[in-house]
Amino acid sequence: MTVPDLVPYDTDIAGAAALIADPTRAAILRALISGRPLAAGELARLAGVSAATASFHLAKLLDGGMIDVARQGRHRYYRLAGHQVAAALEAIGLISPPLPVRSLRQSREAAALAEARTCYDHLAGRAGVELLDVMLARGLLAKDKDPSGRTSGGTRFDVTGAGARTLAAFGINIGEVRRARRHFAGECIDWTQRRGHLNGALAAAITARLFHLGWIERGITGPHRRSVRITAAGGVGLADTFGFRAG
Repeated sequence: MTVPDLVPYDTDIAGAAALIADPTRAAILRALISGRPLAAGELARLAGVSAATASFHLAKLLDGGMIDVARQGRHRYYRLAGHQVAAALEAIGLISPPLPVRSLRQSREAAALAEARTCYDHLAGRAGVELLDVMLARGLLAKDKDPSGRTSGGTRFDVTGAGARTLAAFGINIGEVRRARRHFAGECIDWTQRRGHLNGALAAAITARLFHLGWIERGITGPHRRSVRITAAGGVGLADTFGFRAG
């Protein structure tokens, strides 16, 4: 029997796991999970290593397909290779012991991350979990079903008629979002809340719109700047648009 070359027998997770397992590379990946590109010097500082050591580990991550690099003049900026890498890191967080909090600053950062943060390009933390809950409760989203009437394997969502009208008024072009080269709307199990928040192209579009409107903004403290906060305008806008009340 001839086995087609393009049919995978299985996945080799050992190589990816080995890349993530190194503490320095893990620190670099954690720093990049916010979705923002960072320079090698900043990544070295966040990982607590020398520039030469950071360069060695960045080369390993590049070779392994975990990160990408872009040049701007003399500078090189690194970011995760895509949302799949971020999703894998979040999933590993579910089965990993928490890092111990050793200072008041770290305690505040931990609380901010649990409250609201970005999971690569979409909203996570309590704010992300509760926004998904509200959208489902108000009938803006519904679990996707296959033609037999059963819900699809893995949690997938589709936008209802009411949801399409709400999102259009919010400034989201659903047709454009559906054309993105990734799944439309699904669920991540949030590692701080242990419940689901919305992921996929729709979640990325909603989060980008929240930033554009100034309804959420990046946290101003903490080394990774991954946390976000809902602004005063955002509190009003989210309540009026989605029925979501922060805090």
